[in-house]
Amino acid sequence: MHFSFIIPVYNRPDEIDELLESLSKLDYNKPFEVVVVEDGSKIDCRSVIEKYKGKLNVSYFYKDNSGPGDSRNFGMQKAQGDYYIILDSDCIIPEQYLKKVEEYLNVEYVDCFGGPDAALDTFSDVQKAINFSMTSFLTTGGIRGGSEKIGKFQPRSFNMGLSAKAFQASKGFGNIHPGEDPDLSIRLWKLGYKTRLISEAYVFHKRRIDWNKFFIQVNKFGKARPILNFWYPEYKKLTFWFPTLFLFGFIVSILLTVFGVYIGIEVYLFYIIVLFFSSLFVTKSIKIATYSIIAVIIQFYGYGIGFFKSFWNINVLKRAPEEAHPELFF
Repeated sequence: MHFSFIIPVYNRPDEIDELLESLSKLDYNKPFEVVVVEDGSKIDCRSVIEKYKGKLNVSYFYKDNSGPGDSRNFGMQKAQGDYYIILDSDCIIPEQYLKKVEEYLNVEYVDCFGGPDAALDTFSDVQKAINFSMTSFLTTGGIRGGSEKIGKFQPRSFNMGLSAKAFQASKGFGNIHPGEDPDLSIRLWKLGYKTRLISEAYVFHKRRIDWNKFFIQVNKFGKARPILNFWYPEYKKLTFWFPTLFLFGFIVSILLTVFGVYIGIEVYLFYIIVLFFSSLFVTKSIKIATYSIIAVIIQFYGYGIGFFKSFWNINVLKRAPEEAHPELFF
């Protein structure tokens, strides 16, 4: 297989520098290419690309801003490989990454795969706490952190592989963001393609983020899910309601304490304690474990209210997704 890395970037030359540096150190002795797509950035990364011209087979394209999904499609159209690996610009790639991908595909070929994300020791405490929140089995079921206990994995585009054949058949990503990843996975399933998780093909995902940006991100994730459920009702799951039900349950638990009923609050307190010690076990830091509780609260609150608002607009008020939430469409 001839692999092509597809990397959209928007105003992040420093991130591209770190990512290309990690790609230049891959333990892989076959040719591969890197396609960087500048999505209308005001701060471009041309000088960074020039820095790696002698180290990598890298090509650079500048286009008007049209969103990450369209930029990935643009990159795949320009790529020369027969298998594309799509990365976010805020990722750092382990040396063995491409070797692990090839080993897996040689044994059990699949036209679309996803890999988990992990945190480096150099990440900030907030980044590590958010990484725990987004990958823990206690919050997301572990599907972003390497769990293989689900029947059909929906790869995320910060770390996704897609064959040229599957790209041509599906036409790539749609114009929703976020939500373009599961949308593509479902369309691939409908076309007869399979998706898999390659648990050893992890990346270090920096998540250039603070608490406010994290809230905005997960709130948009929540808004996108009812739209996907509306488009593909056969793939709806009760678990998508969990953050919203978590919030409603907490409100009910608070109200019940007025009547002397404390079992609900005790359950929530127990969950928080389990979260704390789980993060402490993983991160070996009391500070990060404490931050992890904050991250989980923001994640559930942001996603939960976003999900309920979008569900109400689309399923109760019967508004078209593009009209109800134009901020999610390019």
